[in-house]
Amino acid sequence: MSNGDFEMELKTKLPRKQRKILYNLPLHLRWHLLNAPLSQELRKELNIKRLPVRSGDVVRIMRGDWKGHEGKVVDVDLKRVRIFVEGVTLKKADGSEVFYPIHPSKVIIIKLGEIDDVRRRIIERRSKAREELIKLGKAKPLKPG
Repeated sequence: MSNGDFEMELKTKLPRKQRKILYNLPLHLRWHLLNAPLSQELRKELNIKRLPVRSGDVVRIMRGDWKGHEGKVVDVDLKRVRIFVEGVTLKKADGSEVFYPIHPSKVIIIKLGEIDDVRRRIIERRSKAREELIKLGKAKPLKPG
């Protein structure tokens, strides 16, 4: 883990050690946990399967009470590894509404928000790596439709 080299591959098989590593992960590495699958249209367009969720992305919730709900990501909580989606709120006892936290693995990204240089580089890097794996026969091409 030195020199900024970090892989999300955990070196231990013990569940308690895996949990400990994830719970104590520093904030600058937690964005690895925010990956969400892309919709079929985005997969074809970008040639990758998933991307970290950001504020401004439009997502569809695939699991839980709000299954099928689509909305814009309002906020991303790195510490709790949760996202907050427009329209997904709970009413508190005093009548005020609060956003309901959703894990990024339970949503799919339908429409990307702003694509800046950092995000564009992530997309290019992942797409290039995927193409190399396909050439080596270690990955299958993305399915059409």
